[in-house]
Amino acid sequence: MRGTALAAALGAAAVLGIQGMAGGAELTAAPGGEGAAKAYSAVAKETGPVEGELHKLALQPKGAGEAVLSRQETQPFGLLGVSWTDPAAELKGTIEARSRDARTGAWSKWIALDPVKPGMDGVRPGAHGSTEPVWVGASNGAEVRVSGGGALPAGLELNLVDPGGSAASAKQGGQKQGGRQKNAAHASGAARTGAPDAAPAASAAPTIEPGPASTAPQPAVVSRAAWGADESLNNEGPLYQTSGKIKAVFVHHTADAQPYDCSQSAAIVRGIHVYHVKTQGWRDLGYNFLVDKCGTIFEGRQGGIDQAIIGAHTFGWNTDTEGIAVLGDYNAGGASAAAQDAISRIAAYKLGQYDGDMNGTTTLTAGVAQTNFFGTAFELGKEYQFKTVSGHRDGFNTECPGNQLYAQLGSLRASGPAAQLKVGTVNGVPVQPGVDAASDGVLTVGWSTSTAGDRIGSFEVLVDGVPAATTSGTARTATSIVTSGTHQVQVRANAVNGKTSTSLPVKVVSEVKPAKFAPVTPKRLMDTRSGLGGVPQAKVGAGGVVTLPVAGTNGIPAAGVTAVVLNVTATNPTEPSFVSVYPSGTTRTSASNLNFTPGQTIPNLVVVPVVDGKVSFFNNQGTVDLIADITGYFTSAGDGATHVNIGPKRLMDTRSGLGGVPQAKVGAGGVVTLQVAGTNGVPASGVTAVVLNVTATNPTEPSFVSVYPSGTTRTSASNLNFTPGQTIPNLVVVPVVDGKVSFFNNQGTVDLIADITGYFTSAGDGATHVNIGPKRLMDTRSGLGGVPQAKVGAGGVVTLQVAGTNGVPASGVTAVVLNVTATNPTEPSFVSVYPSGTTRTSASNLNFTPGQTIPNLVVVPVVDGKVSFFNNQGTVDLLADITGYFSK
Repeated sequence: MRGTALAAALGAAAVLGIQGMAGGAELTAAPGGEGAAKAYSAVAKETGPVEGELHKLALQPKGAGEAVLSRQETQPFGLLGVSWTDPAAELKGTIEARSRDARTGAWSKWIALDPVKPGMDGVRPGAHGSTEPVWVGASNGAEVRVSGGGALPAGLELNLVDPGGSAASAKQGGQKQGGRQKNAAHASGAARTGAPDAAPAASAAPTIEPGPASTAPQPAVVSRAAWGADESLNNEGPLYQTSGKIKAVFVHHTADAQPYDCSQSAAIVRGIHVYHVKTQGWRDLGYNFLVDKCGTIFEGRQGGIDQAIIGAHTFGWNTDTEGIAVLGDYNAGGASAAAQDAISRIAAYKLGQYDGDMNGTTTLTAGVAQTNFFGTAFELGKEYQFKTVSGHRDGFNTECPGNQLYAQLGSLRASGPAAQLKVGTVNGVPVQPGVDAASDGVLTVGWSTSTAGDRIGSFEVLVDGVPAATTSGTARTATSIVTSGTHQVQVRANAVNGKTSTSLPVKVVSEVKPAKFAPVTPKRLMDTRSGLGGVPQAKVGAGGVVTLPVAGTNGIPAAGVTAVVLNVTATNPTEPSFVSVYPSGTTRTSASNLNFTPGQTIPNLVVVPVVDGKVSFFNNQGTVDLIADITGYFTSAGDGATHVNIGPKRLMDTRSGLGGVPQAKVGAGGVVTLQVAGTNGVPASGVTAVVLNVTATNPTEPSFVSVYPSGTTRTSASNLNFTPGQTIPNLVVVPVVDGKVSFFNNQGTVDLIADITGYFTSAGDGATHVNIGPKRLMDTRSGLGGVPQAKVGAGGVVTLQVAGTNGVPASGVTAVVLNVTATNPTEPSFVSVYPSGTTRTSASNLNFTPGQTIPNLVVVPVVDGKVSFFNNQGTVDLLADITGYFSK
């Protein structure tokens, strides 16, 4: 290259390599600056081969080691170089050229051309000696002088490459001149115009198996077809690395001395391609990838973006490596941020295919004895350590990739995503190639990466491509829940620089035992006001978590418990906040269970999976007291009841006396009892519990309601808490002892309504329960779940697909368990959640007033695979988090 200290004479049999390119004059910027149309600019999208031309003009010897090409008008061209017949012949002295600007007629300064040592692309019949090519922009005149070198090699010629494309300003009426060689006689000689399409699809030959998956995403790459490669020049086919892998990349620059417009980048790449093949006699373009200053990546040597291709880029080190060249000269100034990012993305992709680390090192075997730019001597056949992202000068005696770009390589190495990311264990068992990992529904994933934790913002465990758990950048394990079936499990690392990498998938086969329901007489398990349950006797602070043991306590079995049914109450909050109840030992998701404002007391039923025998409670803001009452649990071992859908159907309303209860408010200390077994489609026997949505309305004093099995002694557990004027619902799963259910009101008077959605039966012919989540399925604020990104209007309905998505089976699902939250309501209203494909009944699930955010658990039957949400008045946003489903 221009200003390069060349290596000594190189024995090059079967050794592949190429030096950097020299720079030249560029067309003056047209009005409009960087984006203005110029000769060789692409201005419309079209793909396919572009007809280019190579013109050769003989130099005239003058004696005394001098030769010239007199200043003269030429056919239009954009790139030039000098060649001679014998590649082994040494051309000493100075070789200089200059060109005439086709638009202005101005002549450029003299440009020094450096000879390329022979054998850069191996020993090839018909190869010529040559200088490096120089991009000079749209030109139509040239002059060459050779001096001070002693005897000159035979066959000295000036090679002028017109890369084709939009070069009308250089054509000058289509004049002809001798010595022109067309690349190929294509039927279409029309200019290929437009910014070339960059696509992430690999372009490997159809007969080649796809290359290995990478932990880093494949960036958009302008394919050879898109930049107009003339494939008729390449009749030998690609060479693939015998090892089948890439261990390092070498970064180059093309050393063009003058600026270029990015719309001309495809033409520059075409010019280099033509010169490498037609002038130097190589099998193809030498670099594997080329990058311009705007960050566009071009596919170089053919064979496939996803393949391990042997290039001709770094003499003696082309085995197990690939070359990335940046268009331009980077001795005086560094590469643009866009160019550096493009280098980072393509390097991370290629190295990620073979478990490489951009910020790591590797060993390479020297293909020739030589000395690099820094004076390090290499011996043929010996192994040497290289950084996995190295500069050309690290392996060869050259200034390439320029002093400034070389100085940028340190930060560039650390600019990629997390490297060498891989799943190491599943549920504590090391992952073995070709062996499926196993799960019983609990999924604990362990992983590793060579990237420091402070460079990673977070990790996500992906199950079938969907995030199932999110952890910090320093974590190396996470636990979540999976359903029965075969799953692809991966880990995605989100680096602090915004780049992502994803581990290769691990196949996990999960077999979840069906779970049946065991009702429990309502009982208080936890109260932070008193420290009941072994939790601290203190409010839960902002970002705080309390964890409650449930398995093996209070009559709950120590083993086989898959989920517990808790009525959770938040009281005495100091700030607006939410509480999430989730399986201890897993990563908390974005799902929430209770939302409240200062001074509120609000309950909600929670069906929470059990992983390590405990349940955790997270508070987001301020401080709050939390209470938890158990009403039952699901077990995969021992006896239990199965679930049967019914309704939703209104069973009781004290305002009208529906259900055989008095047509009157329930007074202070009063109890009403509702017959449930043997009525409204509920069997007379075998019913162990009923699922009721209970609503309190028109209360006159602050109070609470307890729903409990008739025929038993009421405990301290409560189900609804309210203040005067409130209308508030809550789901209740209440055991059935004598076929009836009782409702107790503590203070004042209140009307009570009960809607049934299902029951549990010991007959065994119902559906069993499967944990999933908690996971957010729907949010009208963002359009999550495929619903419109808009509030639900008065009388409006949104419908959510639940079967066949997010781990829920496509068939066999009888009901889903959803925590539904209404937020930002504009008017007093109610929401009904009901099976899509059925007629909505009078039953409701949530009641709210303007400004409230209120949740409620819903067990809703599934008829056509979807669930519908109806809003009565005003507008409201709706959220839905799934915790499980029932299936047969």
